Amino acid sequence: MSRVSKPHEIVERALELSTADGCVVIADEQSSANLRWAGNALTTNGVTRGRTLTVIATVDGAQGTASGVVSRSAVTADDLEPLVRAAEAAARGAGPAEDAQPLVAGVPVSPDFTDAPAETDPGVFAEFAPALGDAFARARSGGRELYGFANHELTTTYLGTSTGLRLRHDQPTGTLELNAKSPDRTRSSWVGRATRDFKDVDPAELDAELAQRLRWAQRRIELPAGRYETLLPPTAVADLLIYQLWSSTARDAAEGRTVFSQPGGGTRIGERLSGLPLTLRSDPDAPGLESAPFVIAHASGDGASVFDNGLPLAPTDWLRDGRLEHLTTTRHTAGLTGLPVAPAIDNLVLEGGGERSLEEMVAATTGRGLLLTCMWYIREVDPATLLLTGLTRDGVYLVEDGEVIGEVNNFRFNESPVDLLSRASEAGRTERTLPREWGDWFTRAAMPALRIPDFNMSSVSPGV
Repeated sequence: MSRVSKPHEIVERALELSTADGCVVIADEQSSANLRWAGNALTTNGVTRGRTLTVIATVDGAQGTASGVVSRSAVTADDLEPLVRAAEAAARGAGPAEDAQPLVAGVPVSPDFTDAPAETDPGVFAEFAPALGDAFARARSGGRELYGFANHELTTTYLGTSTGLRLRHDQPTGTLELNAKSPDRTRSSWVGRATRDFKDVDPAELDAELAQRLRWAQRRIELPAGRYETLLPPTAVADLLIYQLWSSTARDAAEGRTVFSQPGGGTRIGERLSGLPLTLRSDPDAPGLESAPFVIAHASGDGASVFDNGLPLAPTDWLRDGRLEHLTTTRHTAGLTGLPVAPAIDNLVLEGGGERSLEEMVAATTGRGLLLTCMWYIREVDPATLLLTGLTRDGVYLVEDGEVIGEVNNFRFNESPVDLLSRASEAGRTERTLPREWGDWFTRAAMPALRIPDFNMSSVSPGV
């Protein structure tokens, strides 16, 4: 084994090798365990391990500071010097970085920086797997088939800089997606869960929810496109508001390019966006949604800067009581816009003060309305209004006078999440949820269901 093999040693050695004016090194040690199943039977399981090293070199010049970023996987000690030199060459060959700032200074050191990385293994499924087997048996006897997968990842990030930062963060990420189908494949429904350790995931509860939805789907009702009172479940709300968060960069708003731009110049910060007392926030210490308490930026972009690596993160309200409070802002864009620094944080919570569950909101529905399961294939149509289009999936149900009476056809929708917040008439109880569309990139979310009086189902979709 090489003398330099532990992650913190790799970081230290890369910093020693650097001849640049500044250097940031990020080592990500990742392990994962997974289960997959189809037709009420496990099909595969596996465990993986991996390492990715990112070197960010900064070079000062007469015109400003340039940066070069190079990332490689499966890095060994012998790969270090070529990797560092490649980052330095990239910096020297680049023009001045627009987002250049002094690297974050100070001497914070995580006390466990030199410890071995945390790792997951199949033991994470010790309680979940037998319960899943019981769910298979119930589904088989109930005439339905379960498909899906469970995945658990544990990523330990080591971040070191030439200015003295030595920071570490362990990030567990668990996801479960479970789909139930009728044997003839004419009926289908989906549930998903996000978890840190699978101890809070109950396959029996999820199977019961899917069985109910398949029973609802035994009656099929065709509806035309149009505007309907619609209950958006937490997973759908998460998908819409995650996209909104990704689109809420301060610079784009200040330059008049987004829905958060003020006509005539400036941003809409301080403007009321919802009549409900909605608060949309991120907090690295949110219970059950804990995320990195400092900036980890592998590349610069609209909402992130490699120069901000290691910057401490604090609880941030994006909306507070319905008013726009912050936009995502790096140190660079804070200087351009005059707004406070507010970096992105890897979780998102919407709170509206409601106490009703989704089931209770269904029961409180008067007249006719729709209940969605989830959305997918969400794409942007117009950044100026944040108009999105997408499809419903795996079950849209008709509610009449507080009862679900059957399944209806799928739709294509056209809506802006910002506009939906202004029109929402009720927010339910906030609960942890897994976004269906963005679950590969963003899993730490807690949302309420929202009641929208006039959700725009713009056309009928033939998909299941």
